[in-house]
Formats: sequence, structure tokens, C-alpha cells
Amino acid sequence: MPWMETVPMEERKRFVEALRSRAWAMTELCERFSVSRKTGYKWLRIADQDGWPGLKDRSRRPASCPWRTPASVEAAIIEVRLAHPSWGPVKILEYLEKRQPELTLPAASTAGRLLDSRGLVARRPVRQRWRHPAGPLIGPLAPNEVVTADFKGQFRTGDGLYCYPLTIADAYSRYLLCCRALSSVRTEQARPVFERLFRDVGLPQAIRTDNGAPFSSTGLHGLCGLTVWWMRLGIQHQLIRPGHPQDNGRHERMHRTLKAATARPPAASHRAQ
Repeated sequence: MPWMETVPMEERKRFVEALRSRAWAMTELCERFSVSRKTGYKWLRIADQDGWPGLKDRSRRPASCPWRTPASVEAAIIEVRLAHPSWGPVKILEYLEKRQPELTLPAASTAGRLLDSRGLVARRPVRQRWRHPAGPLIGPLAPNEVVTADFKGQFRTGDGLYCYPLTIADAYSRYLLCCRALSSVRTEQARPVFERLFRDVGLPQAIRTDNGAPFSSTGLHGLCGLTVWWMRLGIQHQLIRPGHPQDNGRHERMHRTLKAATARPPAASHRAQ
């Protein structure tokens, strides 16, 4: 059975015709059409005054809005914006306040919405944030499952050269596997350290690092030369959340002890350090 389609105006017209025929009482007819008696009397009054066209749906828009920005003010704001496309709402209102003090100017947020509604605001493209193709931070259940790596903060030795200590530790036993003083954080210096470590202790299942160089980049998915090499070896790269060093808290705590024992004060030279 097909659905019966009805039009609101036709239903109201049928209601008024049935009421005028005196075959139905107002209460019975309102129950049949599922409307209140107040609505029924309103339809009858509109049909008597305006005829059938009066039963059409009418706009619910209010006739006036006391807090609406006057058209003259809107025109002034748009005119200044067209003359100075780089000006924002605050600067436009300050300009109009000095040049046309007789105007009752709206808030900057209202002026901004006005410019946006007229298509005078350039939308910034949504920046797509790439996620590193690494899984969740898994907890180690045995040695050499998860290895943590990081550069302890650089410092100058007595000869004025910067020292960048690269530290690698086992996340299960907290054993410091490697600590090398490098002259930079470049991949060319860090990769040989990992190569020697892998030959000595074997390949871990995962390496956990922060988002700094040379462990991450601003490229696609944050991949860089060092992490791509790890992935080719079958090692999962675990990146901690940006700005959350507590995700690698064991390693950071080790750095505190390392700094107190070896870098306060620094050695006289890079080799001595």
C-alpha cells in the first residue's frame, strides 16, 4: 500500500470545510486532525479573514530584531574591509571609531561574523596531521624487547665544544646499554652507535624515543633515515606523545643521575668527557 502524501495547507483547508459543513463539532474535529481547539479556531479565523491563501505556512522570522547591527554600520565595516583586505575586525572598528564617531559600532566578534557571512574572510586550510605508523607503547616482559634511546641535553665542555650524549637503555632491566658523547645529533653520527650495539646485544623488538632529531622529522608520518632503517630491520619504532617525557620516564630519570655524575662540572675536553 503506497504512503498517502498530504500538504499542510490542504489539511487545514479540509479542516475548515468540514467545520463549515456543521457535520462535526469543533472538539471532535480537532481530535480527528490531532490539533488543539485553539489551533482549530485560529485556522477558522484566518480562513474567514484572508481566504484559502491565508492558510499557507508563514515565515517565523521576527519582524524586528532590537540588537541587530544597523545596515549603515554593516555597510561601513564592509567598505573599510574592501579598501583594506588585510585588516581584521578590531582594526576596522578602531578605524571607524576615529573616522565616524557617530556610528554605534558592534563588538569585534560581531564584525568578524559579518565579514565571514559576506565571504570576506579567507579560510585557512586545515593542516593534516600525520600520525607515525607505530603501534601503542607496549610494556617489556623480558630484556631486549623494548630499548629506549634519547639525547641528554647538550652542554659545552671546557674547550668550548658542544657535547651531545646519546644514551640507549633496556626498558625492562633499566640497564644502560650505551652512552656515547657525540658532536651533533645527525643521523650520520647516531647510526654507527646503533649498529655496534645491535652487533653486541642483538636486535630489539621495539625502540622508544621522543619526537626530536634524529628520531623523527616533519615529513610524511614523521619518518626519517634512522627510523626507516630500523623498520627495515624489523624493529618497531615507538614515539612518545609530544610534550610528554613521562612516557619515557625511566630513561629521563637515568639522565638525571647521569648528569649529576658526569656533567657537573663538565670535563676539560670532549675526549675527556
